[in-house]
Amino acid sequence: MDLPARFEDTDHLDEVMSTPSPALVSTLAELEGDILVLGVGGKMGPTLARMAKRAAPHKRIMAVARFTEVGLMDRLQHQGIDCMAADLLQREELAALPDVANVVFMAGRKFGSSGSEWLTWAMNGFVPALVAERYAASRIVAFSTACVYPFADVQGPGADESWPLTPPPGEYANSCVARERMFQHFSNARGTAGRLIRLSYAIDMRYGVLHDVAQKLVAREPIDLRMGHANVIWQGDANDWALRALAHCTKPCSGLNVSGPMVSIRDVATGLAQRLGVTPQFTGTEATTAWLVDTQEAQRLFGSPTVSMDQMLDWTADWVKHDGTSLGKPTHYEARDGKY
Repeated sequence: MDLPARFEDTDHLDEVMSTPSPALVSTLAELEGDILVLGVGGKMGPTLARMAKRAAPHKRIMAVARFTEVGLMDRLQHQGIDCMAADLLQREELAALPDVANVVFMAGRKFGSSGSEWLTWAMNGFVPALVAERYAASRIVAFSTACVYPFADVQGPGADESWPLTPPPGEYANSCVARERMFQHFSNARGTAGRLIRLSYAIDMRYGVLHDVAQKLVAREPIDLRMGHANVIWQGDANDWALRALAHCTKPCSGLNVSGPMVSIRDVATGLAQRLGVTPQFTGTEATTAWLVDTQEAQRLFGSPTVSMDQMLDWTADWVKHDGTSLGKPTHYEARDGKY
């Protein structure tokens, strides 16, 4: 795919982010059955569902959410995606959904976790148990997070899939371990094939680590360096890899780290500041550890990410400079206490 120098608007952005790779087209052509996306209403869901439909126009792509965002259901249906409104916390609504060979589970709760921890645990622990039970006969690719791992040394390669799931403090991270354990339980008990996508910071122009840093630079706010390193990946690549993971499900289900190379927050801020024509200000000192993942297994399966860090920096600076839209959902990448 030829990458644009810049994005004209959100429609152009979504068009590029939902463009499937030839490898994904080939993978879905050989994959048996249709695809159900649960929790499509989040930040990544709409472009993932659209990418699946563009890659496999012959398949039925179904999308489930509460659809509280005005216009989302109409937009997805216009793109050829069958939409179904349901609250996944309600057993009867989940039971009413169609049987399907392939499930992509994207439901979860992070933002706003502090203060309503009970709901975070329900969404990240109880809902996965309901879904794993309901779709025990399907392949399930479930989105997880790098937060299930402990902090890793910034001088090393990061946590690989063999690391124990012992996250740092914070109810969100621990509830994400519960999510994985529920899928693992039903996979072991019922023979369900699956993959747990341990994603680290997908990048969209409207949100993400790069967007957060650029917004702070434009507002002349200091950049907090205490969490001084992170892995990031273009959202289009993350969507592509997650869908291709349907062809690499295991019994029992297993983790798969999905992200790009480790980046320094100081370097990111410096690079964005140069592009934005501002002088960066910093606060705090880089810790020797961070939430970092080793992505060698994903690269063995899917190759390297198609979008470079320099390209993402160029796009982000241009988007922010021209007052592109923001989802207003900071990643809180700088948090080391697990509170979101």
